[in-house]
Amino acid sequence: MAGRRAALSGAVLIVSCLIALVISPVQAMAAAARDREPDAGRTNFVVLAPEDADLGVTERAVRHAGGRVLQSWDAIGVVVATSGHDDFADRVRAEPGVSGAGATRDLAAVTKQDVEPADEVSGLGRGTSGGDDRDEADFDRQWNLRMIRADAAHRITDGDRSVVVGILDTGIDPSHPDLADNIDPALSVGCTADGIPDGRVAAWQATSSGHGTHVAGIVGAVRDGEGIVGIAPNVRLASVKVVDNDGYIYPEYALCGILWAAEHEMDVTNNSYLLDPWTRWCGSDPDQAAVQDAMRRALSYSERQQVVTIASAGNDRADLTRPLLDRTSPSNGNPELRRVEPECRPLPSGAPTVVAVSAVGPTATKAYYSNYGAGAIGVTAPGGDAWLDWRAERPVESDTIWSTEAGGGYSWMQGTSMASPHVAGVVALMRSVHPELTAAEVRTRLQDDARTLDCPTSYDFNEDGRPDAVCEGGAGEGFYGAGLVDALAAVTR
Repeated sequence: MAGRRAALSGAVLIVSCLIALVISPVQAMAAAARDREPDAGRTNFVVLAPEDADLGVTERAVRHAGGRVLQSWDAIGVVVATSGHDDFADRVRAEPGVSGAGATRDLAAVTKQDVEPADEVSGLGRGTSGGDDRDEADFDRQWNLRMIRADAAHRITDGDRSVVVGILDTGIDPSHPDLADNIDPALSVGCTADGIPDGRVAAWQATSSGHGTHVAGIVGAVRDGEGIVGIAPNVRLASVKVVDNDGYIYPEYALCGILWAAEHEMDVTNNSYLLDPWTRWCGSDPDQAAVQDAMRRALSYSERQQVVTIASAGNDRADLTRPLLDRTSPSNGNPELRRVEPECRPLPSGAPTVVAVSAVGPTATKAYYSNYGAGAIGVTAPGGDAWLDWRAERPVESDTIWSTEAGGGYSWMQGTSMASPHVAGVVALMRSVHPELTAAEVRTRLQDDARTLDCPTSYDFNEDGRPDAVCEGGAGEGFYGAGLVDALAAVTR
């Protein structure tokens, strides 16, 4: 299955997910020469240097073991390498200057990512200074906005123009009338060519999927009297494309996106995806352990750069704190049944510094698809639930999330992919009125301000007489974490 973006389109679950070089601090970190031409049968790896060690030694180890350096991330001591040798990871682990190594795609061959002609980009508009959400043409469809009191928050602020939200996703349509004025081309980047930053519009625009465009509208659709209004309609958006044209998001793509956002001082990133090719990443496997460590280093560095990382919890209906029989991994090959223990976590939502977001429908009850688990969820937000009436002959689209779609239109979608950007938008509002807060302080305040939702007395969404999920922990923690995110509280405290 291709990718695992955490969204449903209508009622269809997408569990199969979801250069003119811009010289930047990120690219200044990359010391190695890069060859962009694909090699038949090659695959990619992360190679870890001992922390605070000389990355040059690690790069030489890569070459000595029969690999080629694609990208070096000096700030976190990680090299992205490629090799046609199936045993490259074993060979490079035996080299000096290497503390770990692992394949990023379960030894699946790298596929060439064609770049389509770029759409015209108009550049940033002037922004907005506030208004009445009821004046937006489609506001009556935005039950989600009202649920988190974003309409009330907008009477105080639409967000500050200095705040930047990185949309790590499938790319954004830069010509969409509700988004064009808020997309910052100078901060946008494509990461799907071996995880090497590419600042061309063609590399970061939406191509094969409208998922990122839908997510971007939830965060920051402009206030213009047309279509919808976003949670933070006056902040800037950066399109950080980390999902390739085949629908996969591999670790090297995510590392590129996370580090790009950190080095460009973004305030918050939205990550509506689960990292391929494993549903959950386990430290007992040396390849998966290397990716876990590389992601931990990247996210810790991002936190030190004061970026708040928001991520979707996933749409598997699973308790993330319980063992799992995984039937879908690896997503890019031949899945094999494996038992996954609770210490194996999805990435990035399972990382310690990340706010994992579950989803609720219009009744503020856990959406049937949403992952959950006491201690695994930070907060919850509207993601939609088209099957509130399980006995209905067809799903009710208006119970899902209405937002921007690639090509200039609008569409209904549901999923934790849609819940996560609500939280990213609230963080953008919070950082607009409280720029002095650190990333850690924002995360704490976000959870402190959330409105508690109690566990349902019985959770049987398909009404067959058997519980479909058990909400454990105090005050609804198992389903909702600290509770429902609150935009008004974010700007009034």
